[in-house]
Amino acid sequence: MENLNRSLFHPATFFLIGIPGLEKVHGWISLPFCSVYLVALLGNVTILLVIKAEQSLREPMFYFLAILSTIDLALSTTSVPRMLGIFWFDAHEIYFGACVAQMFLIHALTGMEAEVLLAMAFDRYVAICAPLHYTTILTSRVLLGISLCIVIRPVLLTFPMIYLIYRLPFCQARIIAHSYCEHMGIAKLSCGNIRINAIYGLFVVSLFVLNLVLIGISYVYILRAVFRLPSQDARLKSLSTCGSHVGVICVFYIPSVFSFLTHRFGHNVPHYVHILIANLYLVIPPSLNPIIYGVRTKQIRERVLHVFTKK
Repeated sequence: MENLNRSLFHPATFFLIGIPGLEKVHGWISLPFCSVYLVALLGNVTILLVIKAEQSLREPMFYFLAILSTIDLALSTTSVPRMLGIFWFDAHEIYFGACVAQMFLIHALTGMEAEVLLAMAFDRYVAICAPLHYTTILTSRVLLGISLCIVIRPVLLTFPMIYLIYRLPFCQARIIAHSYCEHMGIAKLSCGNIRINAIYGLFVVSLFVLNLVLIGISYVYILRAVFRLPSQDARLKSLSTCGSHVGVICVFYIPSVFSFLTHRFGHNVPHYVHILIANLYLVIPPSLNPIIYGVRTKQIRERVLHVFTKK
């Protein structure tokens, strides 16, 4: 009887639908997702190998880029193989504990990516607004502290979600209309009160938006410093060092903000569009980030070209 009560409170497994309404074309949908995932793997591994091999890439900016590539590898690997399992092998079943673990990893890694982008904005702010003090401000100890914050803050913010899910009763509901497990997607299956889950979710999102506000403030100071430079060449050179970072910020935040807005206000948007956007939000940034930095960063571009052109 005790085991029966426990199984009613927490189902042994959940059933991930994939992309609701597009089940018949899952095979075709899997092709671009698989291709983008392979690009993410190849691109981020290349970035990490180049940074490790090239002695000139020891500046804080490349240190943060290596962290970003590591997070991108983990984030895409946490989500895409599970999606492909659904699309290719009809592997819809996922254990309750595995679903909660995937939820934790996806939210924590997404938070870490936001933290890295904020750290990169701080790096660009110091490099342009206080170039003479760059090496004295961004010391090894400061970089270590920032690295710990990048990891610890999102983990601490995501841990309560595990408790908030485990406290909920799920009765007979076990079908998740998604291709991966996320906090509110699981919570909405509960037959209990999920108000605390919703409030905490909005609290975490507000901190996510706060990072974007802080990045915006840093760029206000950066632009003010740049336009005070005496020559146009100096201004263009300073702005070019920020180009890659701005591109990565746009790739990360635009899909996430669009996904959030469509979930909150896009009531007439088909459900499969919501799910597609949520999936793209997890796979597009990890694949585009190494391309953006590879194209715009001279040292990385030259190193990659050297590997492919040497005889």
